[in-house]
Parts: sequence; structure tokens; C-alpha cells
Amino acid sequence: MKGHSTPMLTPKASEAKNRIVRAAVALFARQGFRGTSTREIARLADVSEVTIFRYFEHKDDIFWCALESSFNAIRPRLNTLVRSDRLESPEVMLPEIISVLVDMATLSPELMRLIAVALLELRGRGEAICRENLTPLFTAITNYLTRTIEKGRVRNVDPALVTAAIALTVMAQPELAKLIEGNPLAVLDSREAINTYSSFWMNVLIPEPAAT
Repeated sequence: MKGHSTPMLTPKASEAKNRIVRAAVALFARQGFRGTSTREIARLADVSEVTIFRYFEHKDDIFWCALESSFNAIRPRLNTLVRSDRLESPEVMLPEIISVLVDMATLSPELMRLIAVALLELRGRGEAICRENLTPLFTAITNYLTRTIEKGRVRNVDPALVTAAIALTVMAQPELAKLIEGNPLAVLDSREAINTYSSFWMNVLIPEPAAT
């Protein structure tokens, strides 16, 4: 909790806590916050409920730790864009942007579900944690689009709206595509998804050369 130092854990205690967090990630992602009990987390982590409450005061604290742990797993990938101020052409940067988002969706599917649980079930603090971790990424994308719009490299559209649309294309489309019978987008692997989404957004955003 804030204002309290975190006690040093022995290797055995650290491993027990890590098992609890991994079990919590799996269960919260699959069953939601309210649908998951500490008893189930303890069973999957192969510890007692008493052990869980040695490390966490409340079930909420387990969820926040699980969410932060999932963000930490992909943070180095997110930072490749957050820390970049390159102004490469859209043909270079759009696939890179989409690649990072695809990695989030495909390499960390539990994170996508935990974000949904945080925003829909827990709100307040959940929104704050998601903002802390995702706002720098989305701001970096918006800033890149703003600069390329100013240089006439992409169409004059609202960069924040485009950022949200690109993110939703990658994060929500795979699940929505399953609802459209026979949709080939439902079975794309990561590389195919990057190529397909990049091609779509380049066609949308890059102006066609003027006819001579």
C-alpha cells in the first residue's frame, strides 16, 4: 500500500507470490473480478488462502498486482514507440505502430482481458492504471500522426480519432471477426495481421498521388 515500504521476500516467499500472481492473471482474465474467488486463486497457485493474505490485504490488491505484472511483461515493447521521436514515412512507421499493438493483443491476450475487467468492473483505479500505462503509447502515436499530417504525408484527419481507431482495429477486431461467418481475418497469425492491418490503414491514410 502507499506510504509503506515493501518487505524483502525470501526466494521461497517470492516464488509463492509469483505463483499467486500468475494464477490471478489466468483466472481474472478468464472469469472476471467478481467471478474469481481467492480460494480458486489459491488452488491454482498451489498455496493456502492464508498464504495469499500474507502478501495481499484484499482481493483487489491481487488484481492490481496481476494487472501491473501483465503490463510489465510488454512494457519494453511499448517503450520502443513511447521513446521514439522519429519522423519516418508512414510506410515505415504505420507497420511498426501496428506491430506493437498486435504484440499486445497476441502475445499478451490476458492483458487485453484484464484491461476490460479493470475498466468495466473496477473503474476508478482501473482507469488510472490503464491511463498510466497506455496513455504514453497512444499519445506517441497521436503526436506522430499530427506531425505527418502537418507535412502532408497523411490525410488531414483527427489524429486522436485515428489513433483510437487503429488501436481498436488491432485489439477488438480479432474477436469481432469471429462473429462474421467465413471471415478470413479471424484466423490471421501475427505476421499476417500486421501486414493486413498496415495495408488497410495505409490505403485509408496516405493520399493518392495527384493525377498528371
